[in-house]
Amino acid sequence: MWSYVPMEQRIPADHPLRVMRPLVDAVLRELSPRFAELYSRVGRPSIAPEKLLRALLLQVLYTIRSERLLMEQLDYNLLFRWFVGLEMDDP
Repeated sequence: MWSYVPMEQRIPADHPLRVMRPLVDAVLRELSPRFAELYSRVGRPSIAPEKLLRALLLQVLYTIRSERLLMEQLDYNLLFRWFVGLEMDDP
């Protein structure tokens, strides 16, 4: 997916997730060193735990009933992609 308009500009300024995102950023920044200790430097790279936690938070907030439905939302919902930190062309 490609767009002239950055994803940041597509999210309404008054959306509740805009307030929540800096709070989540701060908490995950604190936890990031702990996550780094748990992951191996060899083998296939994993999905960043910070992104997984952001996605799970969306699952709870929006009452998404399964991981499959959550992945579907992350595939096409720009708001969700923005919150998790996925770019337009990330899988």
